[in-house]
Amino acid sequence: MTSVPCDTDSTNDQALVVPRAEHCISRKQIDENTLKVLYRLRRHGYQAYLVGGGVRDLLLGRQPKDFDVATDATPEQVKGLFRNCFLVGRRFRLAHIRFAGNYLVEVATFRRQPRPEELPADTDEHFFFTENVFGSPREDAFRRDFSINGLFYNIEDFSVIDHVGGLQDLADRRLRVIGDPLVRFTEDPVRMLRALEFTARLGFNLDESVRQAIYLRAPLIAEAATARIREELMELFRHKVAAPVLRDAQSLGLLPHLLGGFEGEVETFELLEQIDRRTDSGRPIEEHLALAALFLERYRHACQAQEIQTIGDAIRIANHLLVPHCGYFRISNAIRHQARELLVGFFRLARGRGRRGEGRFLRHPFASASVELFSLWSEASGREQELAADWRQAIEGIADPSAKKKQGEATRRRPRRRRKSRRPPVDKKA
Repeated sequence: MTSVPCDTDSTNDQALVVPRAEHCISRKQIDENTLKVLYRLRRHGYQAYLVGGGVRDLLLGRQPKDFDVATDATPEQVKGLFRNCFLVGRRFRLAHIRFAGNYLVEVATFRRQPRPEELPADTDEHFFFTENVFGSPREDAFRRDFSINGLFYNIEDFSVIDHVGGLQDLADRRLRVIGDPLVRFTEDPVRMLRALEFTARLGFNLDESVRQAIYLRAPLIAEAATARIREELMELFRHKVAAPVLRDAQSLGLLPHLLGGFEGEVETFELLEQIDRRTDSGRPIEEHLALAALFLERYRHACQAQEIQTIGDAIRIANHLLVPHCGYFRISNAIRHQARELLVGFFRLARGRGRRGEGRFLRHPFASASVELFSLWSEASGREQELAADWRQAIEGIADPSAKKKQGEATRRRPRRRRKSRRPPVDKKA
């Protein structure tokens, strides 16, 4: 099977079309609501393709988490076909079609890069304008980020259409940028982080041109919107690839620009691996746990260097680390407080058993989560494993009512004997 080169200037304008008999995608694998959208668009004379990650995952034998649709119908025309459609986005106009069960199908109109003479005179309007110039399926494919995300599934004849060489890259298990990586990363620096995420999630190799471009364009990611970076970071944790992606980001010089000068230590990445395994086991990841894991080694070293002994000083150091990060990424005080509680709880646990106030601490709402973080760190580092087991046993005893009952019965005092009255006996005859 041959594919066309990923070059918008290529004279070969013929896409590779793979008929139904030669690929593994079946309509049975596609959500029925997505099929309804595809078929209704086709019945009304519009082109309708399944696009992006859904096609990629189906070809890899993976179950997509959602499906996206691309069409030549404008957002307003899509809205006219579906009563349950809502148009979203001022910069990039999309149609969201909602179904029962809070299921959403996103429909985008084919876009293209505008020609220089089409751009508005006001340069401030260029970005908004370029995001909403409609085009052909081929032009839309070349606007996408990676070749493996530029594949289309045609609902009309069930074929797979490849304009950008994505099928060959899937076969080679290679991640490649559509177009010049230096240009594409300059357009959107967040693509650098997404490139590392896809290689980790899919087990692909990063194309050498992409690797070099990340190294050269790494400082640009500091200019990306903090809300996007924050969400992309949490996606790494949700997809159980935080450890390999952030480790690669550090080796390529991306991590310090991504997290405002942050430099991860070996122990940090080992702890993140444990966090990824925890998420992979079915435990949901929350932002305060991710924050605490990122800053735990720096917190430990700071407490040791300053020979911290009091809880007040432990709280001060936690705030010193977390406040700048949370302020930069606009993370709420509630999440910052929860991350701080985990770090301070770790400090308490690391001091060992038998401290004053231990029973009160074990009944604290964050005691169980702190013990879990301490256990994850112990497994990752190979240190304090007996202490971690001891703390787990202690917290289980607090949480298990039957254990508390047994403990109470063992320590219950004997009932006092009733003292005999010293009053003189009453003379009943009198």
